[in-house]
Amino acid sequence: RVCAQECKCVIGVSIHVCFDVQDLAEKHQKTLQLLRKQQTIILDDELIQWKRRQQLAGNGGPPEGGLDILQSWCEKLAETIWQNRQQIRRAEHLRQQLPIPGPIEELLNDLNSTITDIISALVTSTFIIEKQPPQVLKTQTKFAATVRLLVGGKLNVHMNPPQVKATIVSEQQAKALLKNENTRNDSSGEILNNNCVMEYHQTTGTLSAHFRNMSLKRIKRSDRRGAESVTEEKFTILFESQFSVGGNELVFQVKTLSLPVVVIVHGSQDNNATATVLWDNAFAETGRVPFLVPDKVIWPQLCDAINMKYKAEVQSNRGLSEENLVFLAQKAFSISSNNPDDYRNLTMTWSQFNRESLPGRNFTFWQWFDGVMELTKKHLKPHWNDGAILGFVNKQQAQDMLMSKPNGTFLLRFSDSEIGGITIAWVAENPNKAGERMVWNLMPYTTKDFSIRSLSDRISDLNHLLFLYPDRHKDEVFSKYYTPPLSKAVDGYVKPQIKQVVPEFTTANPDPSSGNPTYMDHGASPAPVNHSHTYGIYPPMSDSILDTDGDFDLDDTMDVARHVEELLRRPVDSQWGGQQS
Repeated sequence: RVCAQECKCVIGVSIHVCFDVQDLAEKHQKTLQLLRKQQTIILDDELIQWKRRQQLAGNGGPPEGGLDILQSWCEKLAETIWQNRQQIRRAEHLRQQLPIPGPIEELLNDLNSTITDIISALVTSTFIIEKQPPQVLKTQTKFAATVRLLVGGKLNVHMNPPQVKATIVSEQQAKALLKNENTRNDSSGEILNNNCVMEYHQTTGTLSAHFRNMSLKRIKRSDRRGAESVTEEKFTILFESQFSVGGNELVFQVKTLSLPVVVIVHGSQDNNATATVLWDNAFAETGRVPFLVPDKVIWPQLCDAINMKYKAEVQSNRGLSEENLVFLAQKAFSISSNNPDDYRNLTMTWSQFNRESLPGRNFTFWQWFDGVMELTKKHLKPHWNDGAILGFVNKQQAQDMLMSKPNGTFLLRFSDSEIGGITIAWVAENPNKAGERMVWNLMPYTTKDFSIRSLSDRISDLNHLLFLYPDRHKDEVFSKYYTPPLSKAVDGYVKPQIKQVVPEFTTANPDPSSGNPTYMDHGASPAPVNHSHTYGIYPPMSDSILDTDGDFDLDDTMDVARHVEELLRRPVDSQWGGQQS
């Protein structure tokens, strides 16, 4: 009788426990559904958006923002998931103590598998690149990158600091990686200093690895397709590690790919490589196969991309106006319409952007635009910010604008015919025909010219330039950038000056306070003039320090110094003797 009673008791407890465990398991099922939903919001929405902002920041977009808030969300999610896993483990332990047949065993196994998958997705997805490597990567040049685990402080990963390895892989190898194909030890080059241990920073709660001195020693290129150049070939930096979670309860192999990287071996390849990166960053779609991008985009999309890039490179809030974009559309499509609506539905292909030369030119649309950005960034930034440079105006437009203005009115426009050039157009009398006015254009200035004398000083030198279009006196606009006047003679020595002159427009304007200035004509002359003509300001000089093309290396400061010194040593009579009559 006692035994029967005890047996009933045990069976009753078992059945009660069985129902409790089953009820708990069903509640866990619902909880895991909610956790998956929350994880999707954080990983597939918020984190993906952060990565997209990071990609656009590579084109000059706004900073992607910090990761601290995202990390706090990921950490709270990790804690909740881990607590649920521990509860499921305890339920499994309870079932093992009271092995009652039924669906509970299968249900708990499913729950354990599901919670492990959720943890795996969280850990592998939150291993991210906080600081991307340069997307235009030159061999034999140091570069840096930072990877971070957004849940590293909550799952005890930092208790056994993981090591991260960086490898450069090709586009094809990246595709194979995402398909989980066996690509172990596959690489497309050799990176020095490519191993780094992750460090946990107690004050910030971050687990990260800072690669500070990586260098690409060599690159192995794949066979190129069709017209593809080396600056169109994309690589990526693969970061790999192994994380032990929860005191080695779970071990995960993790990997993440950098944004596409274009490898160059010489600085001359930089502008074409930048075009590849710009197009990829701007038009890549989320979840794409590496590194597919559309071959053509509508014109307004490209306008957004190049405007973003321009503002970032020039570091200016003054972006490209609608008129500027119409000018660029005219250049890109060889259409003369001034109506922006005529371009809104036009598409531009990658080939039009940076593979095919513009009509009648030996450079592409991007190469011309990149030259404008570089020139403005290095030498014209304050003038662009002041609104002094119209820039995106063609020769005919400049003529139409200036002919309605008084003589001496000028404007600054980017050269159509030369990469990275800017010219001055001004209206003046035609010296060969009384009463006739015409527009003159100086030969374009480039970076080399401005390394000798600034734009503002050159404008100051030219007395025939009076008003910046439409009607502002040039001193009002440029005087704050003029180089201060040289001090008077010291110890009996008179300091020389370098000034620009345009012979056809030179007027006597002596400055007794500055002694006898030495003029150096910088070859800038009105377009209508035959350049074989010997200017009447001073006779041509034979110069042994110039090369066969009559030029010297402006990239070599010693060449510049020697040339200027040679000019200044020459007697004034030898420079101006041709004018004594």
